[in-house]
Amino acid sequence: MVQTVYLDHAASAPLLPDAMDALRAGLALDANPSSPHRAGRAARAALEEARGHMAEALDWDGLVIFTSGASEALAMAMTRAHARKRMVSAVEHEAVSRHAGQAVTLRVGSDGLVDCTSLSDTRDTLVCIQQVNNETGVIQALDAAAPLIRDAGGVLLADCAQSAGKIPLPTCDMAAISAHKFGGPPGIGALLVRDPALLAPSGGQERGYRGGTENVAGAMAMAAALQAGRKSAWLPEARQLRDRLESAIRRDGGMVVAAGSPRIATIGAYRLPGKAAAVQLIRLDSAGIAVSAGSACSSGSLRTSHVLQAMGMDPRAAAEVIRVSIGVETTARDIDRFVAVWSEMAQPRKAPA
Repeated sequence: MVQTVYLDHAASAPLLPDAMDALRAGLALDANPSSPHRAGRAARAALEEARGHMAEALDWDGLVIFTSGASEALAMAMTRAHARKRMVSAVEHEAVSRHAGQAVTLRVGSDGLVDCTSLSDTRDTLVCIQQVNNETGVIQALDAAAPLIRDAGGVLLADCAQSAGKIPLPTCDMAAISAHKFGGPPGIGALLVRDPALLAPSGGQERGYRGGTENVAGAMAMAAALQAGRKSAWLPEARQLRDRLESAIRRDGGMVVAAGSPRIATIGAYRLPGKAAAVQLIRLDSAGIAVSAGSACSSGSLRTSHVLQAMGMDPRAAAEVIRVSIGVETTARDIDRFVAVWSEMAQPRKAPA
């Protein structure tokens, strides 16, 4: 069998060895961390140690609320933040848009960057903007937007699902992260809150902000993944691999989406003119190469990407875009295998003799 080349880390990254070890150790703690007996206290100690390690790895000095992932963290912030109005960018993940209601939409340009001219009118408003877009890899200038929002009396919620564990978190009031995007297990994430007064409590666990028994093993594994990623410093190598990939894509007539924008090294969106994304995915999958089209939450339906539409891309062109995302274990050989198949698809088909 052909060994799979996995280039879909933006959907979910493989579990790191350190995270696997921590997960096993956590699963050995059988007790509920809210129980008062010795076993419960041991589980509580492990949970709080993981919380501290996470805050340290992320350089976060506020509250860490464990959740089931970034989707729950975003829903918690969108529905329970103490702000009367909502404002979201046009390229946010569906986990945000499904809770946006009558939110004001922040437009983006063809470069995928948010138009910040509206941020001066954010009084009593929760503003939600991704730090890194999950389809294009575009990095928003949140450190520049944050003071505009704060000075106007608003609150900034940053979706950091694709950036946490890779680049520093932005200046923000709240941030959502998900462990399986950086080598932790699925089913665990966190909402980071600068000031607990920003969020309405709901009772239950997690200092009254979330109900349900805490996932001690997941929290331990997430913290371990963050610590391992911080030590490895692999992003410069990822940037070299992306440059290698994009050089070949351009050579073969492909288009790099938002090529001139600041982008994270781990995610790229690429258009092959004249070749539908569905056809590309089938051909790549048959060659043992795993990529996606759009976000993992919508790629199965192959709907036109709302992100590419917001950037002004023609629907026909948008339907020819796939996403390639790389991770810690990605090698130059993996990139070359992808390029070989891409180059084959890019060649014009010869008419029969």
